[in-house]
Amino acid sequence: MTKNVGSIDKVIRIILVLAVTYFAYISKFEAVWIEYVLWAVAIILLLTALTSKCPLFSIFGINSCKIKK
Repeated sequence: MTKNVGSIDKVIRIILVLAVTYFAYISKFEAVWIEYVLWAVAIILLLTALTSKCPLFSIFGINSCKIKK
């Protein structure tokens, strides 16, 4: 799988990771599964930002990375 996440997209994803992690940590939801979903979203965003590869981008043919191979 080629890299398809650009640098601006990475920064946005990391900011979203921080926000989602904050809400997952301080939340007091009655349904515990919501917290698990928030943690899962944060982990997925972090992994895609660190690896520069997003499976959803490849499915839809989106590429925000400017480097061409």
